Amino acid sequence: MSLLKKEDIAQMNRNYFQSLEPEILVEVACNLHELAVDQMERLEQNSKNSSRPPSSDSPYQKGAKKDSVENNVENPDPKNTDENNAENPDPKNTDGNRAENPEQSVIDTDEKGAATVNELVEQPMADPKAENRCAGKQPGAQGFWRDAPLIPEGTIPHYPELCAACNVPLQIHVDQSPYMGYHVLELEKTPSGIRIFCTLHHYYVGVCSCGHETKACPSEGTVSTVEGRKKDLKFTEYVLVGPMFATFIAALSNRHRMSRVKIKEFLSCWMKTELGVGTIDRCIREAGIACFPVVEELVKELQDAKIVGLDETPWYQKGQLKWLWVAISSTIAVFHIGTRKKVELLNLILVSFAGWLVTDGYRGYLDRERHQRCLAHLIRKAIALTGALDQKAAKMGDWLLKELRGLIHAMAEGGEDAQKKCSPILARLKRACILGEKEEYSKLRALAREILNDWDAVVAFVKNPDLPPTNNEAERALRHAVISCGISFGTRTSEGSRAYAALLSVIETCRLCNIDPWSYIAETIRLARKGIAPIPVPSIVSA
Repeated sequence: MSLLKKEDIAQMNRNYFQSLEPEILVEVACNLHELAVDQMERLEQNSKNSSRPPSSDSPYQKGAKKDSVENNVENPDPKNTDENNAENPDPKNTDGNRAENPEQSVIDTDEKGAATVNELVEQPMADPKAENRCAGKQPGAQGFWRDAPLIPEGTIPHYPELCAACNVPLQIHVDQSPYMGYHVLELEKTPSGIRIFCTLHHYYVGVCSCGHETKACPSEGTVSTVEGRKKDLKFTEYVLVGPMFATFIAALSNRHRMSRVKIKEFLSCWMKTELGVGTIDRCIREAGIACFPVVEELVKELQDAKIVGLDETPWYQKGQLKWLWVAISSTIAVFHIGTRKKVELLNLILVSFAGWLVTDGYRGYLDRERHQRCLAHLIRKAIALTGALDQKAAKMGDWLLKELRGLIHAMAEGGEDAQKKCSPILARLKRACILGEKEEYSKLRALAREILNDWDAVVAFVKNPDLPPTNNEAERALRHAVISCGISFGTRTSEGSRAYAALLSVIETCRLCNIDPWSYIAETIRLARKGIAPIPVPSIVSA
């Protein structure tokens, strides 16, 4: 490892190198080369070849090929597949064609006789069938059933009210037998916690005086279809899990970031309730899809907001890089998963929006007239400049940092003289940027030009004191999803992405309005199972 430190490199420049003797110049060059190799190795580190976590990987490189070593290792026998290995009786032998000589399966040589990468590692054979396998339970897998039937605490009868033929009210006969029934597991909040109970729903047949028989049936809602899925999601009351219990499961997944298997284990161990992974997955998807109409209304209401913060973060949908967007006002938050193209903004901010946008430096936002740049991003870039090796660039970075922070502090103090205090700060900041854009140091020049090019957006909050100088609200709203993506690795389908974003939107909006989100989502699911549109968020009574 090179012994050169940051202060050592800061002393080196062209004049220093020209003043050195040839022998010393070679020694210095070797030390710099050693440092460059060390830094290059660090830059190439990722979660596959070091102890760094997957969250530290670049989102733009995760979909690429792993590394050059893995790509250059070729299979010496293209006929060697898993079908050939199926005849190999030795489970430890992963290469049926090399069973006679185990040592040869580890050490290979090229045409010149030099050892290849296989001396160090044996690459496992990929299973082509596994790549095309659908998620979830596979055909032929062992099924699981309940050891004992559910014991209901009560029975809820359902009678037809009107004759389906002549619309005459029907008389109820209590002594008749139901023609069908099913159990429902529901969750109830108690003063000391929660409990899960079971109810039995019975459906009866009514006979009209006209002779027509009318059956009471479970209500049904919309059907969500996804191309390639074996079974579509249908909203209906004829399900095992009740609305509040389904909301509880969705909360464990979305808000508490638990996997389906962990939720199954939690319900079994702590709630003494056995549910399959498929049922749990249905509840999570049902909660998100039921919120689709709510999000559509939230987007419409968001257009009337005076100030909206915008931000985006990487998201993955079946391994493909997507972006999770958020638009947040004082009372509404809307999330959306899509590409990072400018057109995605229309899913959050419509053309008719006349308020202020508070954003980072992404180019998709810059064409808005009423636009406030986040000063926190510029401050972080200035902080990076203060540690530059170039002494002049470091001093200029400290100057920019001081003026940017001073601008925020002057406006935070408020009062009638706030704008007057900002006038000399703005003059010094603009002068620092004009001088900085003429410097040779590239990062200093880039930051100075960035501030000058977006000058009106950078200082908009000075002329409009109601504007926040940063988009910290949007960044904080995305924080939960950033952690969740690192754990779950994103979503698998476009429906799953939309459902996850819809749940985030409703939960965050209810939080901003001081409303219990879970009671509202449970009511939304209950209405969706009956085919009824959800009630608007502001009309909910706060818990």
